Amino acid sequence: MARISGVDLPKDKRVDIALAYLYGVGRMRAKSIIAEAQVDPATRVKNLTEGEINKISGIIGSREIKVEGDLRREIQQNIRRLINIGSYRGFRHRRNLPCRGQRTKTNARTRRGRRKTVGSQRAEKPATAKPAAAAGK
Repeated sequence: MARISGVDLPKDKRVDIALAYLYGVGRMRAKSIIAEAQVDPATRVKNLTEGEINKISGIIGSREIKVEGDLRREIQQNIRRLINIGSYRGFRHRRNLPCRGQRTKTNARTRRGRRKTVGSQRAEKPATAKPAAAAGK
């Protein structure tokens, strides 16, 4: 089992696909890393040698590619900065709303969550005893 940047790569996947499991490494960057390491992209992770794993980890370290914790931390710091300076984008992040100009009247369910119906609801009338109608009239 290959462990790169603190992540166990799935052993039955191809190397070019498995590297994309690292946060901050997509398919294209994985292909360029593999090409630089001179590893066959069709190789399964379980068939990688220790030397190939070390080459791949070394390339990720030498290129100074931010992956996993460092990248997540940097993104969170950027969002915190926007919130602290009081920018519009920071305000949208704080309110958990879309901050890139999308409409929110009808869409944005992913960001806003399930619908919460607000507005007039019929109030139940309290049960009152009706006066008995006069029987003789």
